[in-house]
Amino acid sequence: MKENLDLRVAGKNDIPLIRALAKICFYDAYRKILSAEQLDYMYDMMYSENSLNSQISEGHHFVLAYKDEECAGYVSYQFEQGNSAHLHKLYILPAFQGCGIGRVMIEYVFAKVKEYYHGDSCYVELNVNRQNHAYHFYKKLGMEEVASGDFPIGGGYYMCDYIMRKDL
Repeated sequence: MKENLDLRVAGKNDIPLIRALAKICFYDAYRKILSAEQLDYMYDMMYSENSLNSQISEGHHFVLAYKDEECAGYVSYQFEQGNSAHLHKLYILPAFQGCGIGRVMIEYVFAKVKEYYHGDSCYVELNVNRQNHAYHFYKKLGMEEVASGDFPIGGGYYMCDYIMRKDL
């Protein structure tokens, strides 16, 4: 499946596409874990046009994956202080899951982080819901659980996450 895979840096003009992908991927990833109300709240909070514009303006890098010219998913990450980066989002459309696209995308992020920090010691962190099966995907890629917590996100909702890290 990795053949004919093209990663393209996204910009503000891609916000409608990111929102459309998230409407499928985000709900698919969490519909068995979170209530419909929390899903709607989080989608509006993280994927409104204003929110995505702000994220890009604040330095979130979005990358779209295309398989045979069909958009299959997206990733976003941000460089932080202390030779680190945070992987904010990694979602693959259900029809493309299990085909290696997620691995290619996260390895792309790892390479960009190493390049950004000029090969110095650095790391990538992410938050993953404690009930999300993606936890096992990240473990296979060498990420380790370093903390966990219940993080308030407003509206009376919490993100109940593991924080995972990979030293590069």
